[in-house]
Amino acid sequence: MDFLTELQQRIDALASFAAVGVDSVSALSDDDVVRFTGLGAALVKAGQRMQSIGAGVVATRSTREAGHGGLAQARGHRNAVDLVQELSGSSRAEAVRHVRLGESLVEAALPGQASEREPGAGREVPWHEPVDAAVLDGRATTAQADAILRGLGAPPVEPGADGPDADAVEAWRLAAEQLLAEVAVRTVEDLAAVARQIRDRLDPTGAEARYLARHEARSFRMWTDADGVRHARIRYDDHGAAWVQAMIDAALRPRRGGPRFVDPAEADRAQQVVDDPRTNEQLAYDLLMDVLRAGATADAEKVFGARQPGVRVVVVKDDPVGHLEDGGDALPAAAVEQAICTTGTVEVTVDSCGNPLDVGREQRLFTPKQRLALAVRDGGCVWPGCTMPASYCEAHHIDEWAAHGGRTDIDRGVLLCRYHHMNLHHRGHRIRRDGTGPHMLHPPDGPPRELRSKSPLRWLWDPPPRAA
Repeated sequence: MDFLTELQQRIDALASFAAVGVDSVSALSDDDVVRFTGLGAALVKAGQRMQSIGAGVVATRSTREAGHGGLAQARGHRNAVDLVQELSGSSRAEAVRHVRLGESLVEAALPGQASEREPGAGREVPWHEPVDAAVLDGRATTAQADAILRGLGAPPVEPGADGPDADAVEAWRLAAEQLLAEVAVRTVEDLAAVARQIRDRLDPTGAEARYLARHEARSFRMWTDADGVRHARIRYDDHGAAWVQAMIDAALRPRRGGPRFVDPAEADRAQQVVDDPRTNEQLAYDLLMDVLRAGATADAEKVFGARQPGVRVVVVKDDPVGHLEDGGDALPAAAVEQAICTTGTVEVTVDSCGNPLDVGREQRLFTPKQRLALAVRDGGCVWPGCTMPASYCEAHHIDEWAAHGGRTDIDRGVLLCRYHHMNLHHRGHRIRRDGTGPHMLHPPDGPPRELRSKSPLRWLWDPPPRAA
């Protein structure tokens, strides 16, 4: 289907609403509002594909080598991004995204001039061709495609080589296909984060170099503006950012949808945080000041409550790269060894489906080690589209303890954030699993949906299919 035909079909579908205005849409039923919004989004998606292709062609005709005779330059613009920004009326970041994706689409469709290739030579397929194809046939939006392309980056090139070897290109292509299979259940931000994590697993040498570069770029600066207000700017390295984030999360978790407390004293402390009149930003600021004042002699329980902050690193045996439990960002071997020296290790053994530690019905609640194992397997809330990290989640028995004789086994439990855990129980959803197959979410009405792990280690037990 060509773009104009698709656009016309979208417009015809919208025309079925007779009038398109705030008043008329406000009078629609809930189902029609959802349909109307979806049609509008599909129309925008089709238009963005056209815009990216046009931006890619503009970029190929506005190269530095073209000088003032380039397409953009001849119209008074420095480069293709400036021209695209003016034509679209968008932000510069949006224009950059369209040009970047457009160049990828053009590279896949026109991989070189005929004069530069041997007669009859086969077409070299770039690793990102699956992403380009997904954009063109509407399976991925331009934002989703850009998140995957930017997150994965390009396959590394060995010193002295003309380009990446065939194995690296194939690995990156498979990674792109795996990410495309999850565009329906991941946000754009989550896709970008997971793409970076996969890149770091595929390229551990590059991952360490990037980690060290961020460490070298760490900085702290304070200044006073013209009104006498003092400001500060911090640029974190990876481990420092994770530690500060864990510290703030430990204190503000009750405000941000963290797990509910069973212990009455902890429940009371959590309610005090919820009822505190300060904003989250003010609470975070006061917490940082308290920590700085207290220093190394702080009574951690008074500052943080029963759950003290900490950074957990998940490491696969004999693997040079570790991952933060929350978020999944990669840490090189040296940083992992440093963490082990400080905090020690807890061994978690999983089977071929990622399921560890069965304890039957001896106890009602999942143990701390089981929750750690769930974090390794699920990587956070498994509800489609949710990005809550593992430390904010509760363990849900898919077979209810009383009603279904549920067992406190890892393969019969999943991680859900507090909101989705309550939503599941109150709205009539059920999660079922057939043997060691995928966990399936069964809504009260509508077809079941597969619940996918958010863990950066998922590839160990759920690898992407290889090309035929």
